[in-house]
Amino acid sequence: MLVLPGFSLLAEACATEPLTVAGQLAGAPLYPLILLGQSAQPVPSASGQRLLTERTLSQDPDDLDMLVVCAPGAGVADEALKRWLVALATPGRLVAGIGGGAELLARAGLLDGYRATVPWSRLEVVSRDHPRIRLSRQPFEIDRERLTCGGGTAALDMMMTLVGRQHGSALAERVSAHFVLERVRMGEEPPSGLPSSAVPESLLEALALMEANIEEPLTTAELAEHLGISRRQLERLFKKHLQAVPSRYYLDLRLQRARRLLREGERPAGEVALMTGFSSAAHFSTAYRNHFGLTPREERLR
Repeated sequence: MLVLPGFSLLAEACATEPLTVAGQLAGAPLYPLILLGQSAQPVPSASGQRLLTERTLSQDPDDLDMLVVCAPGAGVADEALKRWLVALATPGRLVAGIGGGAELLARAGLLDGYRATVPWSRLEVVSRDHPRIRLSRQPFEIDRERLTCGGGTAALDMMMTLVGRQHGSALAERVSAHFVLERVRMGEEPPSGLPSSAVPESLLEALALMEANIEEPLTTAELAEHLGISRRQLERLFKKHLQAVPSRYYLDLRLQRARRLLREGERPAGEVALMTGFSSAAHFSTAYRNHFGLTPREERLR
């Protein structure tokens, strides 16, 4: 892992801890960690704490099979650093960007032609400056040899997903249990955050209400009443920031929750239907097939 001044300690820990724990649980050093810095000096984090590194960029790390870049927001990448990143991104080596590290990979041209994500506050800028990147608003993306996330706890989910792909879902679930997590969050889930730092508080509150009321969904009118705004105002907020009407977004949220329950447990489809706010198994099955292209039963058999 390359850490750059101003990096997030939370993001760094969320990226490295699950890999370390995976090795401990497997009884083998699956992901031995080497910390890199631009110089031999300790690297200051955003909180002022300093991290000791083991190598510098001048030492050729040819024994790496994955490079993770953890960097602050919109830091400027000098040409030497970009050349170093390009040289390290050889075929067969995974390259990951955490937080601002994802944007650094974009500036180095290492995400062109890949599906990727960056910190949501930088999404519009990166989209404008790097049109060849297939940007998404997911918490994280893994596309072939590129891994990207916006930072924070999304790094934890991304790395546990990587562990699952490389060493099986059983180990990934054990890592998840170690961190007392209910589940591994899948990258395809709708994002709980938004790409703009200027999102109205009322919209954030609406999303939180939806998340908290999956089993007994609120109507759009009830949501608006809770928020103290009109239904029309709420619909305008969703259309402007999420390009969706509230009812459709809510339904997508419930169906994604249902999909996780079907994939991760043995609950009958009828029980999953009730847990996600559907009045009948038939209604649930129809909505699920319309959304995902297969029935809940077929999902369970995949």
